Amino acid sequence: MPHTNPPPSGQPDSGRAERIHALLTAPGAPFAVVLGERGTPEYADGPRTLREFVETTWAYGDTPFLIAGERTCTYGEFFAAASALAVRLRERYGLRSGDRAVIAMRNHPEWQIAFWAAQLAGLVAVPLNAWWTEDEFVHALDDCEPGVLLVDGERLDRVAGWARRTGAYVVLFHGEHGDGPVVEALRLDRYDDFPAPDPLAAPPDVEPRPEDDATILYTSGTTGRPKGAVATHLAQAGAALNPRYQAAASALGRGAVPGMGPAPVSLMTFPFFHVAAFTSFYGVMAAGGTLVLMDKWDADEALRLIRAHRVTHFAGVPTTALQLLDAVEGTGDGPASLTLFSTGGAAPPPTLVARLTARYGERVEPRNGYGLTETSGGVLAHFGDDYRADPAGAGRPTPVTEVRIAGPSGEELPDGETGELWLRGQSLFRGYWRDAAATEEAFGDGGWFRTGDLAVRRDGQVSVVDRLKDVVIRGGENVYCVEVEGVLHDHPDVADAAVLGLPHPVLGEEVAAVVRLRAGATVTAGALREHVGGRLAAFKVPARVLFTDEPLPRNATGKLLKPRLRALVEAAGPVTGV
Repeated sequence: MPHTNPPPSGQPDSGRAERIHALLTAPGAPFAVVLGERGTPEYADGPRTLREFVETTWAYGDTPFLIAGERTCTYGEFFAAASALAVRLRERYGLRSGDRAVIAMRNHPEWQIAFWAAQLAGLVAVPLNAWWTEDEFVHALDDCEPGVLLVDGERLDRVAGWARRTGAYVVLFHGEHGDGPVVEALRLDRYDDFPAPDPLAAPPDVEPRPEDDATILYTSGTTGRPKGAVATHLAQAGAALNPRYQAAASALGRGAVPGMGPAPVSLMTFPFFHVAAFTSFYGVMAAGGTLVLMDKWDADEALRLIRAHRVTHFAGVPTTALQLLDAVEGTGDGPASLTLFSTGGAAPPPTLVARLTARYGERVEPRNGYGLTETSGGVLAHFGDDYRADPAGAGRPTPVTEVRIAGPSGEELPDGETGELWLRGQSLFRGYWRDAAATEEAFGDGGWFRTGDLAVRRDGQVSVVDRLKDVVIRGGENVYCVEVEGVLHDHPDVADAAVLGLPHPVLGEEVAAVVRLRAGATVTAGALREHVGGRLAAFKVPARVLFTDEPLPRNATGKLLKPRLRALVEAAGPVTGV
């Protein structure tokens, strides 16, 4: 299919996208779709469980899978290690299908070994946020009641009390603890003491069913206690195929043949425990690609790794993406190997794609999308010319994702009208772990999941406007925080910005902004208000602007923590911006 430029209107070419979709999903095509037992779309071919998915990676043998510092782990070494650990989980610890296995560690190669060992053993993998406090860990552990904790030394003291109280097994990775009080009375084994894996040994003889639970992923908890979103093997298998569909659609859009280029080398900046990372490593594993790991985020180190390993794919939250672009512009020497620049986890400012295009033209493909913990990863994708033409869009759904823009009563709204984004399809979670009330509240009639996000659809293209709870209603007018944040990000002196609503005695709410300036910038609050007023209606201009020298509070995947920002603005008192 030849490459075509975006239409003169500057809008995405919906006709081209529909032709590509039809080509990839036709009967007998790689991403053909059938209706499943629940009446929702499913991939006709491909894996039905995560065990089926990971078993195919054994064929990549000596191909590098994980690179961490000076260490490289091939696919063959990874699969042998995961198989050996899976056997131990079943035979030594007595765990059985459906038991939970918690993984809590940094982005070590052993995280992947532990996660996939749980799948090969028929267990339910529960990746926990590695940066939680002890109280947060205990809440999740009490909730999911795992039979084994697969943790690194940094996490051990935060989970040891719970493990000691419950008698759960602990496998310690990268641990420096001796026989002191932290490990006292624990049922603990050190991974470094395990025998070397036999490269010819098989995993346990366990065959999970598509309807069995595969994962419990805890929500980010930006507005309350995290909830455990449970996904079946069928859901995660669909999530594993979604990035392959998006990669194929992207290739056809560029006039290339899907799957014919070199395997991707991807810099992994997302923490493995977050669902955005799943979309990245599923796509890399399916193609036999390589993941380059970072101990912690640093833009200059990321640029060094990209050059050293000839990284082709970057994926990260918008904050890290912007910092990487700053580092590239600071050196004036962009890496020649990079071909894909993708963001996820939070909405990127529209200026990001403009900066990327100004530096690289069409050589580096921009990509963003939309996904949630409850969707097992990305279910909308926006890339290439379509993204350049509509930088505020979130993209088109995968073949196994249905989209509804719902009105107040759940009715489907026509194109161009804003409503709540509802989703259903193969990769959707089945419900919240042991929380029937939250599950019932999350789903509407017909199995539609209420995302809590406001969106609009035009010609199949979805744009996410804002979180339903983040809309500021000022004197009866709706102000979408994401829109105002995007305009603030357009100002050259602004490094980061957040917009939120504060109570007002007459208007109900007023618009406030918290802004972090670039080093050496001197722009005033009044000048920023004029900047916004030149682009948006007067009622959207922040009435209060607060400057901060500190990074804005975000969770591990870049989502702004609005309650903490609100407390910050309220504590500062009125800031008029004039």
